[in-house]
Amino acid sequence: MTRTAGRTPKAEKSVTETGTSATKADSDTKKADPRESSLFVGSTEKTFQILHAFDGPHRQMPLSEIAKAANLDRSAAQRLVYTLEVLGYLRRVHGTRNYALTPKLLQFSYNYLRANELIEKAFPYLLDISRSVGETTNLQELDGAEIVFVARFPGKHLVNIEFMVGSRLPAYYTASGTAILSRLSEEEREDILARTDLRPLTPFTVCDPDRLRARVREAGEKGYALLVNETVMGDISVGAAITDEHGRAVAGLSISVPATRWTPEQVEQELARHVQVAAASISVHKFGGYSR
Repeated sequence: MTRTAGRTPKAEKSVTETGTSATKADSDTKKADPRESSLFVGSTEKTFQILHAFDGPHRQMPLSEIAKAANLDRSAAQRLVYTLEVLGYLRRVHGTRNYALTPKLLQFSYNYLRANELIEKAFPYLLDISRSVGETTNLQELDGAEIVFVARFPGKHLVNIEFMVGSRLPAYYTASGTAILSRLSEEEREDILARTDLRPLTPFTVCDPDRLRARVREAGEKGYALLVNETVMGDISVGAAITDEHGRAVAGLSISVPATRWTPEQVEQELARHVQVAAASISVHKFGGYSR
């Protein structure tokens, strides 16, 4: 007589508890701070803190200010600054005790731009828009809670010369960022909103979370976002999202025009279609699909 194997209640309980423990362990692992890992190198993080000390308005600083901006003690900052100077990423400003960044850092930017296939695919579309409408076109990618300019073609009437490749702005405060957000999940949008510094950049910057959420929803319905005077006075921007084959945003394309020459109504009527068509074309060209 064949005997059918089975689990006793005690065994089933044991399996259940084991499964629960494993699930909890996995959950705890996901929540763990990556910096607590034995693989994380703290000295490397401190090196980048030194470089990020120059993110602010100061183009050159003495050691004491670098240490303060990097949130490091003077001794650690001195060793790291010296190392970066020897390696060629920092230089001593002649005749002063100040340090400044060197062009050697641009090698990282160059390598990124050269390897970015999206920029390569978007290049002809950005150039075509810039030439046909005579206005500035931009390609931006989402990085954390900010968008980063990764390509920019100045038009005949450049609004703000401070924005160049590498410039960063809060995603919720920009047309392309708003368009990108409209193609992300609600959970992702809320996470980015929670990490956004909701301080105004101009008197017209929308900082109210509910209004920002509503603006993202509207962009999702229209297929583009239109913002006026949000990041710099005198700027009107319209942007659309570039999406992958699943309809998920991977970047944003925008046109920036001066308010002295355009009205929001004109931009919506004449330029919105340009960013939509270009974004759709880039999406199809690179990913083989586009989701409106």
